[in-house]
Amino acid sequence: MTTERMPLVGRDTELGLLDRLLADLTADAEGRPAVLDISGEAGIGKSRLTHELCRRAAREGATVLRGRATEYERHIPFQPFTDAFADLDPTVPASLPAASGAAPVLTGAARRADRFGLHRATAALLTHAAATAPLVMVLDDLHWADAASLELLDHLLRHPPRARVLLAVARRERQSPAPLTATLQRGTDTGAVCRTVLGPLDEQACVEQLTPELDREEAVRLFAASEGNPLYLLALLQAHREGAPVSRLSTTGLGALLLDELTPLGAGQRRLVEVVAALGDHATPALLAPVTGRTPAGLAADLAELTRRDLLRTGPHGRLTLRHPVLRSLVHDGTDPWLRTETHRLAAAALARAGAPPAERAHHAERSLSGWDPETAAVLIRAAEQAADTAPASCAHWLGVVLRHLPHTPAQAARRRDLMLRRARALGACGELRASRDLLHQVIAMPAPAGGSRASAVVLCAVMERHLGRYSEAVALLRRELHRDDPAPSPADQVALGLELGSSAPHDTSYPTVRADMARTLAVARSLGDEAGVAGALAVAALGEAYEGETAEADTYARQAAALVDSLPDDDLTGLCEQLARLGWAEAFLERFADAERHADRGLAVARRTGQLSLLPHLLLCKAHVHIQICRPVSAVELSEEAEDIARGIGSDELLAFVLATKAHAMVAACPPGDPRPLAVAEEAVAAVGLGVNWWASIARCMLGYAALTAGDPARAREAVLHAGGPGLGRLQPSMRPLFLEVLVTASLALGEGDAAKDWAQRAREEAERLDLPVQRASALRSNAHIPLGLGDSRAAAELFVAAAEESARSGALFWEAFSLLLGAPLLASDPEGPRQGRAAWHRGRRLAAAGGSAMLTGLADAIGPAVAEAADGPERRLAELTAREREIAALVAEGLTSPAIADRLCLSRRTVETHVSRIYRKTGVSSRAALAVLIAGRPSGTAFSG
Repeated sequence: MTTERMPLVGRDTELGLLDRLLADLTADAEGRPAVLDISGEAGIGKSRLTHELCRRAAREGATVLRGRATEYERHIPFQPFTDAFADLDPTVPASLPAASGAAPVLTGAARRADRFGLHRATAALLTHAAATAPLVMVLDDLHWADAASLELLDHLLRHPPRARVLLAVARRERQSPAPLTATLQRGTDTGAVCRTVLGPLDEQACVEQLTPELDREEAVRLFAASEGNPLYLLALLQAHREGAPVSRLSTTGLGALLLDELTPLGAGQRRLVEVVAALGDHATPALLAPVTGRTPAGLAADLAELTRRDLLRTGPHGRLTLRHPVLRSLVHDGTDPWLRTETHRLAAAALARAGAPPAERAHHAERSLSGWDPETAAVLIRAAEQAADTAPASCAHWLGVVLRHLPHTPAQAARRRDLMLRRARALGACGELRASRDLLHQVIAMPAPAGGSRASAVVLCAVMERHLGRYSEAVALLRRELHRDDPAPSPADQVALGLELGSSAPHDTSYPTVRADMARTLAVARSLGDEAGVAGALAVAALGEAYEGETAEADTYARQAAALVDSLPDDDLTGLCEQLARLGWAEAFLERFADAERHADRGLAVARRTGQLSLLPHLLLCKAHVHIQICRPVSAVELSEEAEDIARGIGSDELLAFVLATKAHAMVAACPPGDPRPLAVAEEAVAAVGLGVNWWASIARCMLGYAALTAGDPARAREAVLHAGGPGLGRLQPSMRPLFLEVLVTASLALGEGDAAKDWAQRAREEAERLDLPVQRASALRSNAHIPLGLGDSRAAAELFVAAAEESARSGALFWEAFSLLLGAPLLASDPEGPRQGRAAWHRGRRLAAAGGSAMLTGLADAIGPAVAEAADGPERRLAELTAREREIAALVAEGLTSPAIADRLCLSRRTVETHVSRIYRKTGVSSRAALAVLIAGRPSGTAFSG
């Protein structure tokens, strides 16, 4: 009896869990987990449980896809997913145009593509496949999965398909790589993952149900020897049935028991088992023939016998596998190493003759390489090139294999340096930042080839240092290279090094420390006629000055850079994607939002087309920042989530902190009041920066303060912003200080610290006057509006909120316009002279919020709506309290008649008229004839007044 056919003994709890998950899946219940995580030691029954899940899911009408990672194919990209998608009806991806983006996952054939777009395309395909029936995808032995598969799994867990999809993974806990463990633990914490750990089987159930024909004492001894592991127990039972005494079996290891099954085999059959163990998922009858040197007809009888003995099993598409991964491992490791190498050499040759792509041949090419072989190395290099975009970890691995065998000779020096540089780039792309940097240090230490340059390695190394948050090291490296004498960098290299220096230095120190360097870089680029270099230097200078709040200089540089960039064709911008991001950010800080989005979009298009995925986050976040300002927060959240996927793939905590800070900012605007998610994201951003004191750390802490304030925790908000700013708030971004000071003003007032709030508001006004930017002026106006409001002067506060809305509207910052209007609406409505203004302000603020999808602002509008309506309707109700004579006199006052004139018209004494006017003032709450005229004129049209 095999593990797949044995009854599931002692797993009632786990089977109940499967039934609940399937019931929730078919009903599409809210809050159901997206992933089932099954863990346990080898042979404990994980595969048997997933087999039962597949059987029950199919019985319920679900589509079932089943894949498996394998021990010796860990560097084949997306292997378990490709295995699973082989079960999918081919018409399903054919009916979804977007499925072409998931081609490397579907077919296993690597190609140049956006690997993060591939993740989204895969999620879209799963959603599409589950459109008509629930879908269950099982990935077994995931502890052996390649890095690209784990990255895809992480994406699917954080962005589950919006359909009835359940992803089940089975793995060995102790052998699971750290990224897999972290992904599943994070999902468990959020409720996206349901976890079950399989332990040993129950003794009584096993003895009674699995060994009924045995003497109980013998059965108990076998169970004790198995330690409750079903695979070991079945091997013991099989050996016992073949006559081995229990006393010997109880001291025999699992490996020996399983290998005993090979003893009766003939030499040809044994060799077949060894070849299948070596070939893994490539083991098909068509490939076995050339590898073994036997004809298909000659193999048939032995394959039939091995299948009858349940040593081999036939899977999808005629593939042959050994019964269990443990058995494969034992056979593989027990095969003579020379025979294994020869098996892979023959397999690689057969696949080459069949025209298989390099990625499919690379696994066998690697394992057949025992010395330097240019042809085999060429296969690995081509496979690495194809995998560079979608599976950079596999790319780095295969290039590493080539480098290990490449002769250390002068003739191969240039090739070695080139391969090391390419491997360093791949390592950086897959998050191995330190390994990339260390390799680049080796490249930099090598003599530059004739006619070659060190600059590319130095710039890339500085980028890695920057991603690691080691800005001082990046700046020192770049300055050292710029001042080298032997050999001195060429003018073109000076431009490349200068641009990176201008990009790295401001994160560690203030931009003024590199102003002179950027001026020299700009001058050299102009002397070369290098338009792209000139545009890049102008963009870096624009962002540097904009960050520092030097708006006039920043505006000059930004306009020059924009004019040049707009005149260049896309092909000339290939090396300028990062500078396009800097130009976009400069324009965003200058509050030229349309220009910022236009340049970010162009940078995104060029970066995607040319595979520069590491540059996408800055472009995406620039666009997200713009969308927050113009009140499109839902889109901003989506953009920041795409940037988050890439940042996690790159492995830079610094970049991730910036991404999460922007995401938190967007989520504050997008989520309804009281939603805990924005604060949680902001907390994760601060955790990512740790003890850092650079720009990204400051931004992360400021966003934590903003999120805490909207969550109703002013003390934490104040603490976060003060920590971000440091002594004198000098670390707060100068060009955005008024916005951050607004958090301090609001928090201080909420904590009853009026004097501190007044001081912060005064500073906000001074900072805004220096910047001369509408959004920042609006922020300072709101801060200063809170001061008279706290003193009871609602009219003065209302005027400042209205002015803030007008300033925001000047730059198209619809979010801040709506926010200002909604803050001022209740104050305007309560003023006897402004009820119509208050109602209008509320309606416009609510309309802007709803059109942009800001749940925060619509929640605010709905919360103050009744108060605005009540305050706005108050004057009309007060008019209704007047007597008929008072209403008559009030109407004449509104017409502009004096008291004597009214007395003459109504035949009353002047004193009587004055008495009525005083009562009218008291009842309506106005204090002048002009205010009374405004109140009467503001009543709803068509409403009768006299009578």
